[in-house]
Amino acid sequence: MGKCDQCIIKQFNSLKSLTKEELVRISSCKTTITIKKGDVIFDEGEIVNGVYCVRDGICKLSKLSSNGKDQIVKIVVKGDLLGQRSIVSDEVSNLQATALSDMEVCYIPKSEIINDLQKNPKFSFDVLKEMAKDLREADNIIVNMAQKSVRQRLAETLIYIHKSFGTNPDGTLSVLLSREDLANIVGTAIESAIRVISQFKKEGLITTIGKRIKIDDLAGLSRVE
Repeated sequence: MGKCDQCIIKQFNSLKSLTKEELVRISSCKTTITIKKGDVIFDEGEIVNGVYCVRDGICKLSKLSSNGKDQIVKIVVKGDLLGQRSIVSDEVSNLQATALSDMEVCYIPKSEIINDLQKNPKFSFDVLKEMAKDLREADNIIVNMAQKSVRQRLAETLIYIHKSFGTNPDGTLSVLLSREDLANIVGTAIESAIRVISQFKKEGLITTIGKRIKIDDLAGLSRVE
């Protein structure tokens, strides 16, 4: 089991603001967990009694809508923290976290984090900044849903994946999302997402290799209306 004070992952989230002594204490009580692709880390309506620091892999945060469809609100990647809101709230989770790849996470009990929130102002401020960032992203999702077409939203999603996660040696996007996941990010039916992907291919913006997508015209994709 790695030591938190020596872990490079902490540099990517609010844990970087903890002192060496605080990190050593947390290291002694954390649990390292391996999660398989497709497994649910925590469910909507579940009490989350701690935070998860993502050491490797990616997962999706989604919410079940009234029509039974999942709406993906965020993709969580290596270096991110999961369950931060549980630190300051006694409410159950309003989102479900599901692994999109095999993952390795470190689980830190809520009781340990609360202790640091109360004693370390810099850590508290960084946690608040992360929550503010999440709120800003949620605002953008609401605006995009209301004002942008499915074509625009899907184009932006593909560009985001390309810029955030890069490509494989063959040029395909390194993160493989199912057509259902893409539809759930965009907020549309699977059939609509598949139809738009087919349109993008005909327009020379992308090609597909099996289930993988390769962006051929990044500039053109950014101009989609």
